Amino acid sequence: MSHLILIIEDDTTIANWVRIFFEDAGFAAEVAHDGRTGLDLARSLAPDLIVLDLMLPLLDGMELCQILRRESDVPIIMLTARAALADRTSGLESGADDYVVKPFDPEEVVARARAVLRRVKDRVQQRLTHSNITIDETTQRVTIDQKPIKLSQTLFLLLSTFMRHPNQVLTRDQLIALAFNNDFEAYDRAIDNHIFRLRKEIAVDGFQPIQTVYGSGYRFVTKDE
Repeated sequence: MSHLILIIEDDTTIANWVRIFFEDAGFAAEVAHDGRTGLDLARSLAPDLIVLDLMLPLLDGMELCQILRRESDVPIIMLTARAALADRTSGLESGADDYVVKPFDPEEVVARARAVLRRVKDRVQQRLTHSNITIDETTQRVTIDQKPIKLSQTLFLLLSTFMRHPNQVLTRDQLIALAFNNDFEAYDRAIDNHIFRLRKEIAVDGFQPIQTVYGSGYRFVTKDE
């Protein structure tokens, strides 16, 4: 399956030029010509990498980069005419993974995209998604319906364990062993309190993915299971 590249560039000639080079290199590519449309497509398409112009109508590229970084870990390559060191530094600090200055060779952009995708490969493999919940075990980032939520270390470890064993009944002892490597000083019923707190954090629109299996333990299910 080919990687999907989202190109957000207001110059239609440049955008189509870059798109053609990516497609010729075996990628799938989509184009947006303003920041608002780019943000909508980034959220709906979940691309593998974004090529982002810095100066965009409706929503500035720097602000767009910051929004995307709050919502996901999608790799971002900034494509811009601003060559000053301060601009490059600001772009990278806003969350971009790489920075290409215009004029440029599209083959270089494609090569940089391949390099960035290789660098994030291991990080992406640590990401788990079930239905509307996504966790990144490397950064301990959790999103529900693409909105970030904050969990304590204990709750994150429990959620990660549940998501690694979907639709499987786990006893309290199994949860302690899997989530904490048996390094859990409190008695097993304390797990119930932590799960109670976790359920409050991840329930959305009345749907509760952590089910109690009476007499056995707990089971994690999702809307599509």
